[in-house]
Amino acid sequence: MEPTSYSRRTALKILAAAAGLTLVPAIPAGAITQSDIDKTEKELASAQAEYDEVQAQLEDIAEQYEALSKELAGTLASIDEVSGQIADTEKQIEQKEAELEEKRETLSRRIRSAYKSGGDEALSALLMAESFEELSSNIYYLDKITENDRTLIEDVERLKGELEQHQADLEAEKAELEELRSQQEKQLSEMQAKQEEVQKILEDLDEDVQALIAKRDEELLQLAREREEQKKREEEARKAAEAAAAAAAAGGSNAGNVTGSYADGTTSGSQASVIAACHSTPSPGGGLCAMWVSMVFSNAGFAYGSGNANDMYNWWTTSSNRADLKPGMIVAVSTHSHTSAGRIYGHIGIYIGGGVMMDNVGYIRTISVNEWINYYSTTVTPRWGWFMGIKLAK
Repeated sequence: MEPTSYSRRTALKILAAAAGLTLVPAIPAGAITQSDIDKTEKELASAQAEYDEVQAQLEDIAEQYEALSKELAGTLASIDEVSGQIADTEKQIEQKEAELEEKRETLSRRIRSAYKSGGDEALSALLMAESFEELSSNIYYLDKITENDRTLIEDVERLKGELEQHQADLEAEKAELEELRSQQEKQLSEMQAKQEEVQKILEDLDEDVQALIAKRDEELLQLAREREEQKKREEEARKAAEAAAAAAAAGGSNAGNVTGSYADGTTSGSQASVIAACHSTPSPGGGLCAMWVSMVFSNAGFAYGSGNANDMYNWWTTSSNRADLKPGMIVAVSTHSHTSAGRIYGHIGIYIGGGVMMDNVGYIRTISVNEWINYYSTTVTPRWGWFMGIKLAK
């Protein structure tokens, strides 16, 4: 029999169905259906919707981050501007302090000079006056000089005070800006952390979406393959049915070479053991008909035989007369035309009596010997005999 493969198992099941036996399911167990794809599509739509929602959140955070970054940039620019104004004001204050110090020193020198000269200067100014008008003018002039100095000093002090107040106002404004800057930087940091969190969620969702897309695409591809396989199976089944019908109508090209009638009797002993093993031995897989036969005889207490169906046909089948067919015998063909594997390896089963036999076609099948002969006799005449030449006891 042919080596194990899924397609060959399927082909054997189809041939069995074509012969009017147990039908192969239209879609194998575990196959993809449209409902599976619809379910995946719903999961994908849900994941995509969640992805889009989180993407919108991320874009909203990005917009807020951008706006806040602009505000922070404006705050930093304002801090720089106010810092520049403070620096300029400090320079002006320094200048006014120097000017004030100079004015104070000038006034101090004049006071010290007037103090040292006592009243002589004032007295001299009075004595030198030639008239009352000149005397009044001299007194006014002396007072005016002192008053002007005092006024100048007062002006400088006032301006310095205004500059110091302006500096204080600028410092307060800068402090407020620094506080605003701190708040904005904190908000940016929190927003950045939120952005990273949402980005991670988005990446995870993207992986889910991509996985579901891959799953959906694979399911669609598998469904397409299964439908194509189904069409092939149906076509093969149709051709096999036509071939089986033709073989049945003609009695099989070599079925006519099979002679005699069945002459079954009661079974016991080793025959009964082999028949019991036929019912209890599972299929080792499609395409392994000869292996199943060897397993049956091994489970019945005999040696494990070797070879393919065509080997067993050539080695151990000895008759094509139904009268010679006994329960426990192997029934085989060395080749048949239904499959390429069948042409090479043939097919084999075990007769269990009552005109019925069992074989492995990917599952363990019970079939009429006449049906089996009519189907598989397209190339050679089916024959039977004792496995490994060991005659079983009744």
